[in-house]
Amino acid sequence: MITVHHLETSRSQRVLWLLEELGVPYELKIYQRDKATKLAPPELKKIHPLGKSPVITDNGEVIAESGAIIEYLVETYGAQAGGDLAYLQPVRGTPEHRQCRFWMHYAEGSLMNWLVMKLVFMTIPTQPMPFFVKPIAKALCGKVQDKVIDPNVNTALDFMEQHLGQHTWFAGKHLTMADFQMSFAVEAALSRTTKAASCPHLQAYVQRMQARPAYQRGIAKGGPVVMSA
Repeated sequence: MITVHHLETSRSQRVLWLLEELGVPYELKIYQRDKATKLAPPELKKIHPLGKSPVITDNGEVIAESGAIIEYLVETYGAQAGGDLAYLQPVRGTPEHRQCRFWMHYAEGSLMNWLVMKLVFMTIPTQPMPFFVKPIAKALCGKVQDKVIDPNVNTALDFMEQHLGQHTWFAGKHLTMADFQMSFAVEAALSRTTKAASCPHLQAYVQRMQARPAYQRGIAKGGPVVMSA
């Protein structure tokens, strides 16, 4: 049986959503973040040397990294899926396949880098520090966000908003594994920007995703997706 080593409010929530969609039985082991650092606990290093989540074990094999896990699950268990899950892995050589591949890489290769930086620079001023340092830290972090991070996040939001204005799902009209990979990044992006209200297509995308019973079951088991600053 598959075991999902799930860190609270983390990217592994998308793995739970996929497993619930596929109807594949799995065991869920939930790990709590360190209350002071918000980082993963050292117990996860016993599962994989990087000590990160998501990570799954299946038939004695340990698989880490969201994209690799999603691809493994779709390749191993996706053939049994029907209905609107029949296109989880689009046919090679098609525009849908190229779109799926792009968004699978874009989620972690480009978008999440800026979202992690955004979270870090939102969090720094809230950390304990000498009172005379706090205004300096707040001003510096604000300037970095205004000049560097926010313009890149906003460009990403505009790019996704335009794309979803023309497509129901990220690879086209069908749900694919790219949507599972992008799900966390989209929710994180909307939660960390004031631009969310001007992204109706992204908002509608999230609503479609969150309305799926399998998504709701994953949330019920794994907890909320996004960690606030």
